[in-house]
Amino acid sequence: MGNVGQGLTLAALLTGLMTGCAAEEADPDAASGASGASATAKVAQRGGSIGASGSACELPVTFDIAEFWKAEAVDAEETSTATGDLADLADAFLRQGPVTMACEVDAKPAGKIGFLRVWTGEPGDTDARAVLEDFVAAEQGASGARYRTVKAGDITGTEVEYVTTSELLEETKKEHALAVTTAEGPVVLHLGGMDTAEHEAMLPAYELAKSTLHTTTG
Repeated sequence: MGNVGQGLTLAALLTGLMTGCAAEEADPDAASGASGASATAKVAQRGGSIGASGSACELPVTFDIAEFWKAEAVDAEETSTATGDLADLADAFLRQGPVTMACEVDAKPAGKIGFLRVWTGEPGDTDARAVLEDFVAAEQGASGARYRTVKAGDITGTEVEYVTTSELLEETKKEHALAVTTAEGPVVLHLGGMDTAEHEAMLPAYELAKSTLHTTTG
């Protein structure tokens, strides 16, 4: 796989993390009235494509991103020089189970609060279901996971819908993730969001990515 391009700095990553936390604290009851929209959300309007050489994020897969969403590569190795508490925080933010964050697609330019994040792992024999199970197990407060085999673009993978519960905020919100395997290793697409309502509003962008997913390797 080629160079993932200019990575985010540790400061930018931590600022984004803190901004998300502050947004959640500002509206702690937003998820409580969410309606639980269908997972078969409409597909968003296409705004571009990432994954190929020369794109904002060079990945083992390519997919379309929603209109106005902004992609930026994440270079986890760039944060390896951090020490102490910053190093621990960066590692917890950038690594989850068997995969490492490689790209963030930010919804804020489209008026939403959340990210579609891409995580990549090392090549091996682990299948997509096992990768996804390990990914969910590594997320604090995750529960209620429901897995299913899906056709994502030209790839067969595993998808999960689950919830995470924040003890601090005393609220639960929905999450979606999709894992596929490639010759360069597993890839996980994860959609979070500030709360369940925001998550469901962003599902069309996730569906667009899923429906246009292709491998960039043989």
